[in-house]
Amino acid sequence: MSVTKKSRPKKKPVPATKRMSAYRARLRAAGLKPVTLWLPDTKSAAFIAEARRQSLALAAHDPGGDEIDKWIESIYEWPDP
Repeated sequence: MSVTKKSRPKKKPVPATKRMSAYRARLRAAGLKPVTLWLPDTKSAAFIAEARRQSLALAAHDPGGDEIDKWIESIYEWPDP
């Protein structure tokens, strides 16, 4: 005697666009809104070069830099290594 299992009808997978729309709707219902941020790529050679250039320019034209560094070191509680 053979036993046959009744096959359940397979559900069609929900398309990604519908899943994402539902997800966004839930977030909006929770009082949130989507935000897109464009940030500099801090690993790009151009960014690194510009940051270095600005840092050197600032250091060269900041006569109080050493005093500020000493003040920061005196008030900041540095963590133990």
